[in-house]
Amino acid sequence: MHQSAAALRPWVLHLAQPVDGGVARVVLDLARAQLAAGLRVTVACPGGPLATGLRELGADVRDWRAARSPGPGLPGEVRRLVRLIEEVRPELVHAHSAKAGLAARLAVRGRIPTVFQPHAWSFEAVGGLTAALALRWERSGARWADRVVCVSEAERTTGLHAGVRAAYTVVPNGIDTTRFSPPPATPPAHAARSGDGEKSPPGSPGDENPVEAAAEAAGRPIVVCVGRLCRQKGQDVLLRAWEDVLGVLPGARLVLVGDGPDREPLRRRAHPSVRFAGAVADVVPWYRAADLVVLPSRWEGMALAPLEALGCGRPVVVTDVDGARESLPPALAARCLVPPEDPGALAGAVTGLLSDPALRAALGAQGRRHVLARHDVRHTAEQITAVYRELLGRAPAADDATARPVPPECRESIHP
Repeated sequence: MHQSAAALRPWVLHLAQPVDGGVARVVLDLARAQLAAGLRVTVACPGGPLATGLRELGADVRDWRAARSPGPGLPGEVRRLVRLIEEVRPELVHAHSAKAGLAARLAVRGRIPTVFQPHAWSFEAVGGLTAALALRWERSGARWADRVVCVSEAERTTGLHAGVRAAYTVVPNGIDTTRFSPPPATPPAHAARSGDGEKSPPGSPGDENPVEAAAEAAGRPIVVCVGRLCRQKGQDVLLRAWEDVLGVLPGARLVLVGDGPDREPLRRRAHPSVRFAGAVADVVPWYRAADLVVLPSRWEGMALAPLEALGCGRPVVVTDVDGARESLPPALAARCLVPPEDPGALAGAVTGLLSDPALRAALGAQGRRHVLARHDVRHTAEQITAVYRELLGRAPAADDATARPVPPECRESIHP
């Protein structure tokens, strides 16, 4: 006798902190796809844009008060999470990013199936004693994760080389390829400059909009960088490179889309040709207005911004950090990857592409095809759900290239 469809639906509790940026977009997109597939989904997070977006989807959202980084409030955060888990009684917990992963594993301690998704390793984000403590925790905390889901093979390799012995599965990041798509008929930048492109929603918090910026550029090349304004995303490196770009293309314009702790220091050092759009409600019009999208990160798991830009048919230049090479088709990987923290190489790649419209168009089209084939969020959600079913004993282990068996040397550390 077959089990009913309801009996096959896992009830997952997603735990998320941070509540903005790429991690929040992953959680939101995953929840949307899982709800559409009939899964029962609850998300616990500390309010913010993520909670608002989830409620608009109709998801069950629970308030979990927690700071972005570990600190003296951690014991209270863990206690609140224990109570929340007792109330929700999920079949499985899926913790996103380092802070939520820390709290979830301390709260659950292996009592129910737990998935931890780092979205870039915590020990890469810090230095000195803090990095050593973060690495020590990740090595120890791995025993309380039934599965560590990495968004790239490179992220998994980084974990293994650092001694994080766990049961790993690699599931590449995905995006909504319907939302992140080229505009109809006219090229994105030309459409925006003629007033036919999409505008940012009224009242969005940014201090610029793509139509106005593109119109002001009046045919000059526009470079867009989408990301939180912080050390990880490397906008400071881009500003250093931008001086060299202007030496070759003095009419070029750069737009930084996003907000964060480095906003004012970056503003003080920026050339007048650099605009700060702030945090916007919809980044799609900015991708479509761009001639080139750049993300000069210092570290990543697999960044969303390049995938979103490629989905919109825009070529990208990215630094060769974890996940970057895997997220690009071969033609772009050969031309569009530069070493991290290398302003000269970054400037050379940017000026080379800005000077060759035909190449940009070809690379953008290849990028769109690649994202459709490899990085559709629906495929990502299906692979994540397969992990859930495996851990809940409802299906055999996935037999594909992204499902990684537990290495023999890791098995003894999966369970205490």
